[in-house]
Amino acid sequence: MNDVVPSAGDGPVFFRAVLYPHRSLSPRGFRRLMMCVGLFSVGIGTLFFLSGAWPIVGFMGVDVALLYWAFKASYRSAHDYETVELTADRLIVEKVDRRHKRRWTFQPAWLRVSMEDPPRHHSQVTLSSHGKSLVVGSFLSPDERLDFAKALREALHRSRQPLLATL
Repeated sequence: MNDVVPSAGDGPVFFRAVLYPHRSLSPRGFRRLMMCVGLFSVGIGTLFFLSGAWPIVGFMGVDVALLYWAFKASYRSAHDYETVELTADRLIVEKVDRRHKRRWTFQPAWLRVSMEDPPRHHSQVTLSSHGKSLVVGSFLSPDERLDFAKALREALHRSRQPLLATL
């Protein structure tokens, strides 16, 4: 991240980051979890059924179905990402999700990167310039957001001081 990378026409790229939401459970782990939860629900549901509380079986099935739906919704958002690229004359932020691809452009000379240090759970990385503000990397952990903000600030400093960066 600290090296200047050649760009396709806009001059050197001082910073480029692609941010993805973290997914702690692999698809294989998801299948195993659902199998364990399903078997547990069948076992408990059978015990309730045999003791005469048969309506509980339906609720056990609804619980498994809701858990499955929640994980599938989470995996759908796993394809979301944000790209931040800094060149000498602009900072481009692209946010891509399942339905939209949005793009913001800022002038680096006037850009301010804000982030609380030390980070808290609710801390955000905010890019501000000319009355526009944009929150970036909201799905990152607080420490990851702080690392990202520091790296972007450093790259902004290098892009503003091109002669000093070559010395």
